[in-house]
Amino acid sequence: MLQNKIYQNFFIEIIKTFFVVLFGLSIIALTVRAVSFLDLIVDNGYPVDIYFKYSLLNLFGIAPKFIPLSFLLALTIFIIKHIQDSEFVILWTSGVKKIYLVNLFFLISILILFFYLILSTFLTPLTLHKSRLLLSKEQLNSFIPTVKTHQFSDVFKGFTFIVEKKFNNEVQNIFLHDKGNNIRNLSSNISNLSSTTIVARNGVVDKKKLFLFNGQIISSKKDKSENEIIKFEQLNIDLSNLTSTTIKKPKIQETSTYELLSCFTSNQSKYD
Repeated sequence: MLQNKIYQNFFIEIIKTFFVVLFGLSIIALTVRAVSFLDLIVDNGYPVDIYFKYSLLNLFGIAPKFIPLSFLLALTIFIIKHIQDSEFVILWTSGVKKIYLVNLFFLISILILFFYLILSTFLTPLTLHKSRLLLSKEQLNSFIPTVKTHQFSDVFKGFTFIVEKKFNNEVQNIFLHDKGNNIRNLSSNISNLSSTTIVARNGVVDKKKLFLFNGQIISSKKDKSENEIIKFEQLNIDLSNLTSTTIKKPKIQETSTYELLSCFTSNQSKYD
């Protein structure tokens, strides 16, 4: 009875140490990874709450990588602590066999293995898939964070732009090139439109709208006929149709094991 109580305390102590170490290592790695996620706000114009949700969901993708190391550190800390306190010597002198402690370590390792399999097979793909869904469902929050001076920006599909100067939400000497039909109703013949280039002297950015002044629109044709040039004093452009180039489709590690096995079995039956 005494031995069972001792082993229960040992079991709880190792598990607690394991989760503390795992959480600490995962938080440190997430902090480093979250720095790279800042591109979602700076370059792609996503809201701050999406950034924090996306970062938090990625914690479940980071944690499984530290499970083996966390378990090794937990066992090392446990053994060193009890050797220093001479608790193992007391157990051996009281007649407790060492194989019991070995069996306890083996039992805990099996439980940690099942925890790792469940986390990496089911929970991690689910949370990472949800993080991708956040990016796919969320639209452009503001265009102004993506604007950088003297630097071509292509963070949106089929849409490239550059400005010479930027002060708050005011920009000067703007160049826009749209080959993805993001800017619509600027040509008399959309079906024959290959790309649209807009040059303006100055402009103002208001969240998802862009107001340009004193410029011209150059519409390139698919049939390589003469370009259509329209001059304007003011042009209002709705940028809500822009789509970020951020990967939104789930990667393999973000796909559930069940779906991967389903694809494998379907391919097997297809070639049978």
